[in-house]
Amino acid sequence: MDLTQGSIDEKRSRARKTMMWFAMISMTMTFAGLTSAYVVSTSRKDWPEEFYFPNAFHWSTLAIILSSVTLLWAKKAIDKNNKRQGTRALVVTLLLGLAFIGLQFSAFGELVANGINVTGPTSNPKGSFLYIIVVTHIAHVIGGILVLLTLVYNQLRGYYYKGQTLGLEIGAMYWHFVDAIWLYLILFFYFFRT
Repeated sequence: MDLTQGSIDEKRSRARKTMMWFAMISMTMTFAGLTSAYVVSTSRKDWPEEFYFPNAFHWSTLAIILSSVTLLWAKKAIDKNNKRQGTRALVVTLLLGLAFIGLQFSAFGELVANGINVTGPTSNPKGSFLYIIVVTHIAHVIGGILVLLTLVYNQLRGYYYKGQTLGLEIGAMYWHFVDAIWLYLILFFYFFRT
């Protein structure tokens, strides 16, 4: 397929999706670097053997998976020109994204209650890595929350309808990617407890 062919709208669509792919590749490299540093650091003499994994991380995982499902529901509803259902699904997605962030901070509370701090005399490298990686992910989720707010706003203004969903598609790419990154991270921490 010749990428230079097509209408102006088709070219714009391809260009914007390509930019999102580059952004996602960049974010992938960030998390690959952080988790690689975690693995390399396990050989440190001060690396603790114990690993506390907060329950709130499990609940936040459920929230972000459900948010991807509701975003798919929104796209399907909008493709069927069901504005009301599309709006409802986008709002639910936004609320689940906010719940994810709230549950992440609840997990931080669990870590602190178990003596795992970022800095100070009770800190350790494993706990510090956990905080850094999760906070970096939360920063990306906050970016996703801003995207979801924009999607809800645009949906309320009637910008999306069958055949006119480029902004929704790009926003969904980002949100599903952030979801996939969290699944990678939770599995990484779950299976790599050393």
